[in-house]
Amino acid sequence: MKVRRISEFQSRIDFPNFDTNYERYIESFKSSDLGKIYNSLPWADLVSAFGLSNKKKGPTSIFPPRGKIALMFLKNYCCTSDEKLIEQFNGNIFYQIFCDALLEPGERIENFKIVSQIRCELASKLDIEITEKVLMENWKPYMSNLDNITCDATCYESSIKYPTDIKLLVDGVDWIYNQIQLLSKRNGLRMPRTKYKKWKRRGVSYSKMKKKRRKKRRALQRGLLRLLSKLLGILDELELRYGFNSNEANYLRRRHTISRILKQQSDKFYKGIVPKNAIVSIDKPYIRPIVRGKENKSVEFGAKLHKLQIDGISFIEHISFEAFHEGNRLKQTIWKAQKLTNKKVKLLGADAIYATNANRKYVSSKNIQTDFKPKGRAGKHRKHKDQISAMITKERASRLEGSFGTDKAYFLLNKVKARTKENEILWIFFGIHCSNALNIGRRMSKSQAVAA
Repeated sequence: MKVRRISEFQSRIDFPNFDTNYERYIESFKSSDLGKIYNSLPWADLVSAFGLSNKKKGPTSIFPPRGKIALMFLKNYCCTSDEKLIEQFNGNIFYQIFCDALLEPGERIENFKIVSQIRCELASKLDIEITEKVLMENWKPYMSNLDNITCDATCYESSIKYPTDIKLLVDGVDWIYNQIQLLSKRNGLRMPRTKYKKWKRRGVSYSKMKKKRRKKRRALQRGLLRLLSKLLGILDELELRYGFNSNEANYLRRRHTISRILKQQSDKFYKGIVPKNAIVSIDKPYIRPIVRGKENKSVEFGAKLHKLQIDGISFIEHISFEAFHEGNRLKQTIWKAQKLTNKKVKLLGADAIYATNANRKYVSSKNIQTDFKPKGRAGKHRKHKDQISAMITKERASRLEGSFGTDKAYFLLNKVKARTKENEILWIFFGIHCSNALNIGRRMSKSQAVAA
């Protein structure tokens, strides 16, 4: 497929009436929100930060290095699936200009999996520290109060079904049984006798119960644990005699994950031992329960992210799929803010969980004003300090807390549907910075309008 770059445009573009209306298309694109995102991003520096380059050998890529990064921003901006993104890309001239890849008339990209292929490529090259430093250097002229920061943590949930012990065991039993079937069929063997169908029916009946009583749940768990142990033993024998059903790393990884689930669930059921690193998804064994203590959602499953915000622009201070205490990361947050801005932090906004004695001592030693609730008797300037604290708290509650909801509602971070740990981190990274880029782009447009 022949794809032309924006740099190759001269006097003629083969779109209906494009020869005469080219300038109008460009002006319309620049005035749109997508055009503002485009203007706010340092494309050459981003390409360098990701270490991308044009391949000298082989067929020409549909998307140039800059277009690959742009496609990831476009994904979070459009809030749509990979398939629908490519479908819209084929017919939307603005999307093609944004990604620096205009299709010939009548040409279409048929393979929507190109989005996931690019995502995997960029995920392996992402360095959050370097990339955010590049963005900050470009955005700094449009930001103020660089010595004022706020911080908080949130959880960006992964797209998995709500895990229970029964669901995990049923999924494990189903997958192992299917592998036994495939291996037996390949080698012309009779299927070993098991009680799979019996416990499968019981599992379906249990799922339909309105009141899932403890006695029924315990009986089903016991049966599934025994069945899974037996099936794993059968599969071990078949693999030892006839070899693996597949040599793919995904097969071996899932096989190992199910064995770990059996060990964890057996210890929990028979010994009452609650595992520290409990697996909650066979497909995504790296996900852990994140206890948030919210009224409507006490536990979330996904990446916990500690966010640093400067003048309404968010940066990732720390991201992990393991639970962590955000209050212990206050020092690292201050260090990162000063590294990004090259300015000493003077004001810091954070909620009560950060107000530990160690953090209070640290911010006092650095002469940093916070909105922590003061301890002891009221001092000489208590009223003035309370006013400053109220202003910091309002900033944190409105802009920082509001950015969590904005990212999840408008930039595809409500449920992260990537399939690997690295891809989920990349998905979250582009969602946060797509929101930032739009914010900066609007500021740039406003400043240009004032100057004119």
